[in-house]
Amino acid sequence: MADRITKKKRSKLMSSIRSKNTRPELKLKKLLRGKGFFYQPKVYGNPDFINFKKRLVIFVDGCFWHKCKKHFIRPQTNKKFWMRKINSNVKRDRIVTKNLKKEGWKILRIWEHDIKNLKS
Repeated sequence: MADRITKKKRSKLMSSIRSKNTRPELKLKKLLRGKGFFYQPKVYGNPDFINFKKRLVIFVDGCFWHKCKKHFIRPQTNKKFWMRKINSNVKRDRIVTKNLKKEGWKILRIWEHDIKNLKS
């Protein structure tokens, strides 16, 4: 299937997608305020939130980027590139989770769609 927009427009659109300060992250940040969590700390695995006292890390996983079983829709263009990218994200998530657990951390992975349903 051919892309409906130009390569230049697609590039601009994709470059505007943020990896930090996303709506789901900011909504969860508001809910966790005052509960001992740090937002986007510079630690292994790049969790979205961390509580050092409780040894708890929270990741907010986007449905597309982390291949949610409920909402993931396969890309229609440049399929090989996107599936390689998304599958490597999923593989990296497993490795990070395994390593953090080995170091004694509790890991909570929350899907983007679960946060959208939360009352703020």
